[in-house]
Amino acid sequence: MTLDSKDRETPLEKMENSGTTIETTPKDPEPDKVTESHEDTREKIDFKVIFNKKKIDVNFPLDGTIAELKEYLQEVISVPKDMQKVMIKGLAKDEQTLKELGVTNGAKLMIVGSKLDDVLLVATAPSKQEIQDEAAAASSKEPLTQQKIHRKILDKGIPEDAMPGIIDATDPLPDFPLAGMLNKMGGKVRLTFKLEQDQLWIGTKERTDKIPMNSIKGIHSEPIPEHPQYHIMAIQLGSTEASRYWIYWVPAQYIAAIKDAILGKWCYF
Repeated sequence: MTLDSKDRETPLEKMENSGTTIETTPKDPEPDKVTESHEDTREKIDFKVIFNKKKIDVNFPLDGTIAELKEYLQEVISVPKDMQKVMIKGLAKDEQTLKELGVTNGAKLMIVGSKLDDVLLVATAPSKQEIQDEAAAASSKEPLTQQKIHRKILDKGIPEDAMPGIIDATDPLPDFPLAGMLNKMGGKVRLTFKLEQDQLWIGTKERTDKIPMNSIKGIHSEPIPEHPQYHIMAIQLGSTEASRYWIYWVPAQYIAAIKDAILGKWCYF
């Protein structure tokens, strides 16, 4: 059977040929896809950070603050932001921006800071001779002030810049750091009590170590017989004899306040 042309028309063609109006609904255009971008579009500069004799390349926003830079660097150099000092023609303040400080491409910034592990390493890694001396001291019933490891410091006498000591007195901690004391290497040391941050800052000529007070295991002290207005004091950073940070010529009137501040009242050793 042969089909004529009309029989071969599709239903749509028949409707069109018969004059029927066909309404079509235009397809709504697809909405544009919005891609969120979290990229920092601020102007950035390239500079070098110098820390422990190492040079680190940094790309950072020009209007970024020193506080923001410290937060970024704590992951890079493993030093908590609160333990960093940024030096740009002097000590930079947290609220200052790199632009305000005049930092440009290719500039060099110095970071000063101490890892807590560094302090503990010094305390827990004594020399072979110190290990022998401290082992002998631990097994000895001699007072601290008579032991060899302490006599080498005490025999040098009271430092010229030692703070005045007072016998049979109990004073609160002063508003300024305790200074004029010595560590077991004979170097100058000062103590700053940052109670609002729950930190003890141990400062020397070379560095300042910021120790969380809740990490300190104990405080040991003993008056110096020939100069009872002063004490030998040890800050217990670990669980062994070798982890004590020794300080000499601590004014006697502050010993109780030091223990109160670090350990809480009545937690004396």
